[in-house]
Amino acid sequence: MPKLDVVNLENEVVGQVELADEVFAAPINEDLLYEAVRHFQAGRRAGTHKTKERGSVAGSGKKLWKQKGTGRARMGSIRSPLWRHGGTAHGPVPRDYSYHLPKKMLLGALRSALSAKLRDGEMTVVQGFELGSAKTKEFRLALNKLGATKSVLLVENGQNENLIRSSRNLPKVTLVASREVHPYNLLEHERVILSQSTAEKLSEALR
Repeated sequence: MPKLDVVNLENEVVGQVELADEVFAAPINEDLLYEAVRHFQAGRRAGTHKTKERGSVAGSGKKLWKQKGTGRARMGSIRSPLWRHGGTAHGPVPRDYSYHLPKKMLLGALRSALSAKLRDGEMTVVQGFELGSAKTKEFRLALNKLGATKSVLLVENGQNENLIRSSRNLPKVTLVASREVHPYNLLEHERVILSQSTAEKLSEALR
């Protein structure tokens, strides 16, 4: 079982935590990570694009000239896609890009992402996010002491109002609950900081 030092918000080692091999030392499956990221991004697409078809553009529906005898090509409407200012043929319409990804694949990708972060030394376990106040400046100083100066993902169990309020205005700092963490979140951020209770919960739940 991999062991990881547990530190406080002053970056002082206060203990160790044992993590499950199946979760934090699993083989890294890049194919699963790709599918998980693709699934996440597809779900975030707005899908609100739309072009006007011939029934949506302005213009008379009157036949422009008689069908035969003029020597010109037959034409039924000024709103035809063949004409300037006419409707668009086969243009995009609003749609939902999200799709179902099997739960086994998602959990496998999550194990791979956690293992990759631990392997690369980009994971920190803190004793807890027990903040005395909800001051952004003080929390930024705490992150600096932990060496988290770039993009940071914070993963915590339950509601922590002080943590929510002190971290929400910090650029490139994202807070997610342990039950909502996604492989995309882990890969998007350079550093991942877990509370000890969160690390233990993930180690148990993802086996």
